Amino acid sequence: MINLRINGTLHQADVPDDMPLLWVLRDVVGMTGTKFGCGIAQCGACTVLLDGQAVRSCVLPAGTVGEAQITTIEAAAASPVGARVQRAWLDKDVPQCGYCQSGQIMSATALLQQTPKPSDAEIDAAMAGNICRCGTYVRIRAAIHAAAEA
Repeated sequence: MINLRINGTLHQADVPDDMPLLWVLRDVVGMTGTKFGCGIAQCGACTVLLDGQAVRSCVLPAGTVGEAQITTIEAAAASPVGARVQRAWLDKDVPQCGYCQSGQIMSATALLQQTPKPSDAEIDAAMAGNICRCGTYVRIRAAIHAAAEA
């Protein structure tokens, strides 16, 4: 039995310690906002926050999380930074197909929590692990700047 603190709520999951956190979130807890993309931590669709740090849940064994706070896209707007990021995403019409957007938003939220006024280079570095197959990178950067200014 693994205890996980997800979005401020304690969840118990009867899963193997090495089960990726992504599958615990989606299949056991029922939080499907975090997406499966590649399964090898290269695309960023599965990004969640672990104590405020962006991590790839597809390769993170659930048994290694311990007491850390997990934040998923379902609770991103609960923080002021996450709410600003989501608002900027809408204002800048970032999503196209939308599949990668939960991971993009979580990475952007982590960036702005650590670096409130990032430069283009800091944005590019923080978002480098998130792939958008629709190519909305210019709008993503604009939305991050807008969220930083809000």
